[in-house]
Amino acid sequence: MEKKITYGRFLHGGDYNPEQWLDRPDILKTDIEYFKKAHINTVSLGIFSWAVLEPREGEYHFEWLEEIVENLWKEGISTILATPSGARPKWLADKYPEVLRVNGNRERNLYGGRHNHCYTSPVYREKIQNLDRELSRRLGNHPGVILWHISNEFGGECHCPLCQEKFREWLKEKYHTIENLNDRWCTTFWSHRYESFDQVESPSPRGERELHALNLDWKRFVTDRTVDFLKAEAEALREGGSELPVTANLMYDYAGLDYKKFREALDIVSWDNYPGWHKKEEWLTAADSGMQHDLMRGIKKAPFLLMESCPSATNWKPINKLKKPGMLLAASLQAVAHGSDSVLYFQLRQSRGASEKFHGAVIDHYGGSDTRVFREVTEVGEVLEKIQEIAGSDVKCQAAVLYDRENDWALKDAQGPRNEDMHYQDCVLKQYRALREQGLNVDVISMEHELSDYRILAVPMAYLFKEGYEEKLRAYAEAGGTLVLSYWTGIVDETDRCFLGGTPYGLMEAAGLRSAEIDALFDWEQNYVIPEPDNHLGIRGTYVCRNLCELVELRDAEILMRYGDDFYQGYPALTHKACGKGHVYYVCADMEHDFYRDFFGKAAEEAGVRSEVEFVPEGVSVTLRETEAVQYLFLQNFSRKPETVAVPEGYEVLYGPNTDVLKPLQTRILKKRKEG
Repeated sequence: MEKKITYGRFLHGGDYNPEQWLDRPDILKTDIEYFKKAHINTVSLGIFSWAVLEPREGEYHFEWLEEIVENLWKEGISTILATPSGARPKWLADKYPEVLRVNGNRERNLYGGRHNHCYTSPVYREKIQNLDRELSRRLGNHPGVILWHISNEFGGECHCPLCQEKFREWLKEKYHTIENLNDRWCTTFWSHRYESFDQVESPSPRGERELHALNLDWKRFVTDRTVDFLKAEAEALREGGSELPVTANLMYDYAGLDYKKFREALDIVSWDNYPGWHKKEEWLTAADSGMQHDLMRGIKKAPFLLMESCPSATNWKPINKLKKPGMLLAASLQAVAHGSDSVLYFQLRQSRGASEKFHGAVIDHYGGSDTRVFREVTEVGEVLEKIQEIAGSDVKCQAAVLYDRENDWALKDAQGPRNEDMHYQDCVLKQYRALREQGLNVDVISMEHELSDYRILAVPMAYLFKEGYEEKLRAYAEAGGTLVLSYWTGIVDETDRCFLGGTPYGLMEAAGLRSAEIDALFDWEQNYVIPEPDNHLGIRGTYVCRNLCELVELRDAEILMRYGDDFYQGYPALTHKACGKGHVYYVCADMEHDFYRDFFGKAAEEAGVRSEVEFVPEGVSVTLRETEAVQYLFLQNFSRKPETVAVPEGYEVLYGPNTDVLKPLQTRILKKRKEG
C-alpha cells in the first residue's frame, strides 16, 4: 500500500480568493468569523494569484498572502497553498509569446483562458519555478501551511515546435529505431512510412490522424509532459526549502490525461467532484459519483481529498440546478465513505464578476451567514467533527473493476465495430454498480495494479492489452480468483496492432473459447439472452442486450446462457470455465444492468465474497472504512423513499438515526471493534 498522508481530522473548507478583496478589509475580517461559524478548518489559497503575486516580471508581492495565512492560522484555520501556474499574467504572454499554446491546426492561441500555456516552454517553466521557489521560501515552513496544491485541473495539449521536438525525443527513447516505430505503428498502410524521427508530427485535423498508434502515443506523451511539468514545480518547491507533501486536483472521468501516471508525482490524490444531482434518480448519480471516488482512491490505494465540490449550484453546466435540502450532506459523506479525508468547496466567497460570479459559494453576494447554503455547510462541518476518528482509515476491497484510460483512448479511436459510441464507460459502470449493489467495496483499477488482493475481478471491454497483461489475468484466475471477461477483449496490443491467432489474446485456453465475430446493433435494435437449464450458477432470468453482441466459437467452456434472437440464436452468451483454482466467466454481449446485478450476486457468492449487510435495498449504498482495530460501516439511502437496513451484529451507531429505517438522503455510520 502507498504511503498515507493524513491529518488526524477531516479537512473542511475550500477555495478562497482573498486577493479579490484586498480593498475590503472588512470583508476579509468577516470571512474568518464566518469560517469559524461554519466549522471550516482549511482553505486553499493562491490558485489563480500569479498576477497579484508577480504583477511585473521579477517583482514579487507576498505580504498580503503572508498576512492572510497568519490571520487564518491564529484562528485555527490551515492553508493548502497553491502554485499559480494554472493561469498566467498578461505581461508574461506579451513578452514571451512562446508560452501560449499552439493548437492542432498549428495556430498559436491568443492570450486568455486558464490552461493556455505550453508545458514544454523553458520560459514558462523558468518563470513559474522562480515564483514557486520564492513561495516556498516565504511560506513553505509556516505552521499554518499543510499541503502544496500544484497548479489547477491540469488539462489540454500544445502542438508548438518545442513540443514537436520533445515528442520526437520521446518516440526515439521508446522505439529506438524508425524501423521499429514503422513496424509497431503499421505505417505501411496507406504508404505512410517514416524515414526518420524528424518526419514525425503530432496528430492534426489538417494532417495525419488515422494512424491509431500515433494518436495513442501522442496522448501518452501529453500525459508524460504534464506529469513532468508537475514534477518540475514540486522540485522548485523543494529547492525553496519546503518538504510539505504535494497534490494536484484531478477531474471527473477526464479523458485528456492518464491519471495513473500521476501516482508517483503526487503524495496525496485530490479531485474535483460536481455530479449532476437531481437530473435523474439520485441513486444512479450516486453510483457514478462513487465509481469516480473509487477510481481516485485507487490511484495510490490510500485516502484522498475531495478538493472541490459545490455547496449549491454550479454555473457552467447547461442546467445549473440547486442541491435540494440534505443533498450536500449526503454527497459529502459519500466522499468520506469512499475514502476522502476532506470535504472542500469551490468556492468559499462568491466572486463579484467574471466567469464564475454565479457559481455556488458558502458566502454569496448577499454576504450573510443566514442562508440555507451556509446552514447546510455548517451542518457538514459539525458532522465531520463528530466522526473525525474515521479520518485516515482505509477502504479495503475484495472486488475490483478494470477501467483503464489507455484502453479508453484506443477503443474510441478504433474505427469499428461502432464509431458513434462503444459504451465503454457504461459497461464499466454497470459492472461496478452491480458489485456495489452486493454491498461490496470496489476498487477501480488500471492494468498496472496488482491483482492478488481481489477475490473477484471484472475486466469489461479490455480491447487493448498492455504487454504481459494476458499472463497477469491468467495467473490471477489460476491462483483462485474469479475473472469476469467480456466481449471485445484482448484484441490489440499497446500500439493498437491486432493480435494474430485468435482472441481474447492469450486467454482462449483459460476462457475455453475463441471470439469469432462481433455484431454491432443499431441504437433501436436489441437481442435477449436466456439461461441454460440447470446452469451451475442457478441463473433463471431472461435479459436484454444491446449495442454489441459477440459470437464465440466454443472449445471446452460451459454454456450458462444463449442468445434468443437473430441468426445467432442459440449461440453462447455467457460461459464459464474452471481455471486452476479459480473461474473464468465470459460475457458475450452488452447486457442490461439487471443481468449484471443477478450475475455478480451469484458469482460473488461462489467466490466467497460477502457484505457486512445481509440485504441491500435498491438505492442504498453500503461502504466500509477500517483501521487495524475498528470497522466503520456507512449506510446511505440515495433512493426517494425510506428504506430499511438492519444493523449487522456487533455494530453500534456512531452517527445517524437509532432506527433501521433510513429516510431519503439519510446517512447512518456504524462502528465495530475487530476481534482481537
